[in-house]
Amino acid sequence: MAEMEMGQIEVCEPRSVQVWRGFVSWVGFILQVFIQILRGTPSFFSYLVGLSSSSYSSLLASSSSSASPSFKPLPVVELPLQESSAAAAAHVSFDGGLSDDCGGGGDGQEMEKLTECDGKPKINYVTVFERPGLHEFLKKLAEFADLVLFTAGLEGYARPLVDKIDRENLFSLRLYRPSTVSTEYREHVKDLSCLSKDLCRVVLVDNNPFSFLLQPLNGIPCIPFSTGQPYDNQLLEVLLPLLNHLSLQKDVRPVLHERFHMPEWFQMHGIPASALTV
Repeated sequence: MAEMEMGQIEVCEPRSVQVWRGFVSWVGFILQVFIQILRGTPSFFSYLVGLSSSSYSSLLASSSSSASPSFKPLPVVELPLQESSAAAAAHVSFDGGLSDDCGGGGDGQEMEKLTECDGKPKINYVTVFERPGLHEFLKKLAEFADLVLFTAGLEGYARPLVDKIDRENLFSLRLYRPSTVSTEYREHVKDLSCLSKDLCRVVLVDNNPFSFLLQPLNGIPCIPFSTGQPYDNQLLEVLLPLLNHLSLQKDVRPVLHERFHMPEWFQMHGIPASALTV
């Protein structure tokens, strides 16, 4: 009986080994065929790699576009320029970036200004005081915004001053007094419609709120600067973060209205809502 069982075991064992060997052989054959296909058609492997790469790139692009809005650069109207005095020793008021007050220290830069008196040319000397952080502010702002200079000053006076501070030509456009308009309530108002019909991403920074009387929802009032404030940080720590935040908005006006309430401010100063273009 034991011998019979031993014989059955001996008979069954070769069969199981044979089945296993056959299975391994088939797997090996299939692998060889697949390898030959890959070797014979290298473009097939390239296609697989390319497909996965393009899919990954598309995913990154989709993720990137959803993370950062694809808005056009934010046009920022910046740094109004005006003269504080008609005297020969006039100091310059650049209320976004320069000062009309030479008291309290500060390193001013003297420059010549050619004017006309009684039909004759006359050279005046002015001292320019830059607001702390002005050049860094302009450079960083130009990375995400279109810069436009809008001043109520005359071009003959303003242009040499702007040339002096804008050595890298960061301003894409310069607008002078002829570009301002007169209203029932104020002269030399800056009308932003001359820049674009769509003002959802246009802002005007000015120390004089009446400058944006026609578009109060686009205005950013800034604090005037004097050289008695050597540690002034308005440009880099106040205005730049705000403008950077606005550059991410589809429409800047709701944000500015909530922060500054300019239409209400104008009404408090006797200018009815009907006079405002909002």
